[in-house]
Amino acid sequence: MRRALISVYDKTGLDEFAAGLAERGVELVASGGTAAFISELGLAVTPVDEITDVPELLGGRVKTLHPRIHAAILARRDLEEDLEALADHDIEPFDLVCVNLYPFAQVAAKKDTREEEAVEMIDIGGPAMLRAAAKNFVHVAPICSRARYGPVLDELRLDGDLSAQTRRELAAEAFAHTAAYEASIAGWFADRETFPPRLILSLEKDRDLAYGENPHQRAAYYPEVGARRHLLSRVEQLSGKEPSFNNLADLDAARAVLREFALPTCAIVKHTNPCGVGVAADLVDAYAKAHASDPVSAYGGVVAVNRRVDPPLAQLLAEQFVEVLIAPEYTADAVSILIQKPATRILEDRERRRTSPGERDYRRVLGGLLVQDADTEVDDREGAEVVAGKPDEANWGDLLFAWRVCKHVLSNAIVIAKDLQTIGIGAGQMSRVEAVRLALEKAREHEHSLDGAVLASDAFFPFPDGPELALEAGIRAIIQPGGSKRDEDVISAVERAGASMVFTRRRHFRH
Repeated sequence: MRRALISVYDKTGLDEFAAGLAERGVELVASGGTAAFISELGLAVTPVDEITDVPELLGGRVKTLHPRIHAAILARRDLEEDLEALADHDIEPFDLVCVNLYPFAQVAAKKDTREEEAVEMIDIGGPAMLRAAAKNFVHVAPICSRARYGPVLDELRLDGDLSAQTRRELAAEAFAHTAAYEASIAGWFADRETFPPRLILSLEKDRDLAYGENPHQRAAYYPEVGARRHLLSRVEQLSGKEPSFNNLADLDAARAVLREFALPTCAIVKHTNPCGVGVAADLVDAYAKAHASDPVSAYGGVVAVNRRVDPPLAQLLAEQFVEVLIAPEYTADAVSILIQKPATRILEDRERRRTSPGERDYRRVLGGLLVQDADTEVDDREGAEVVAGKPDEANWGDLLFAWRVCKHVLSNAIVIAKDLQTIGIGAGQMSRVEAVRLALEKAREHEHSLDGAVLASDAFFPFPDGPELALEAGIRAIIQPGGSKRDEDVISAVERAGASMVFTRRRHFRH
């Protein structure tokens, strides 16, 4: 290891790395800003333009794009013709190339970034050098992550060189790094189209997970590179073990439910389905409603609230087994109460935006992805059509509440609600009438009164049998998309019962 080329945007840790290479007698060559940084450390460094004999051009767009640089990287030391070419042109090869790239994704993701600013963050020379070094990994060590600085120095100190295995690992990292970088750029350009002809995703591992849905499955969490936010981007963990795969899936579902409501709300989620949701004037009452909806299913669930957790609520939560608790804020006294249950993962959510405009949903299928717009629309009274009876104001509140919750329940989905509280949820049934039956049974099991309650269905009723079951049990108003060939039969059943029904003309399947 005699000669290293260094060109980095992020100079974190470079002081120790450059000094460590210099201690081993490695000659340092660097591009403009990197060369100045290394020189300020008191280390000897050769600027790239002294090798190319060409100054930086076009405001820094052209620095390292030169045969004397790329020949020095790509030359094969075991090929006589390559060595002769280097000698003929008086080019000395590089043994190590350390490059990290302009932060395109971070800059482009900022809300007010102008197009020309984003374009200038598209690195050209950096990826070219990194890919060249990775291609020639047998002779050149490509380094693109500062996490590698220490291990590389340790291996050099111990063995004097890098092993073939280390070089392969470095090459794999380099190609993955440049591929992800290009993917983020391609995605930015393609963002003008909802579904471009070629969709390229760039994901970067945030953390390893203990296991997947089951203990025999390995798992990790990968946010999308360049996303303005992701599931854990503005979340701080205050206590408890690291979230599991299933915790994160339920957490995502719980946060989605909360985004539907502005008033104090509590959502309790189990296996990605809300098992209890409550809206009230204060958070203690909202939690009491959500928990009472289905206290059996709430055991070991994810609890999400949209207001600060104070000691009274913390005390109620501490009396239950809660896997994950997420809130926008906690008082110090509340945290002191909650951490007495070390099994509870306490998360603080500092994200204040309620909507996720423009996001896509991805679902893995054999050999590819199904891609769709995320179902982030928040439905309200406008656009709804009353087709039977006349809901009073209390009914309207419960109908819209149940409808918004229903959107987050696995289809076929039925939500029964009363006084802004879910009292029966039927999820994931193959038959809609069975979903109604399950929701009614849940309400009865936990001794909720069905008299005067409302019911929401995520899709139309193909027959009047489901509504008839609910109406016989005391349901007084129904909200559903409508659109069945037998809508008139369903409407007639509701009218005969003296109840009300609203068509939303919008379906909310969640498969």
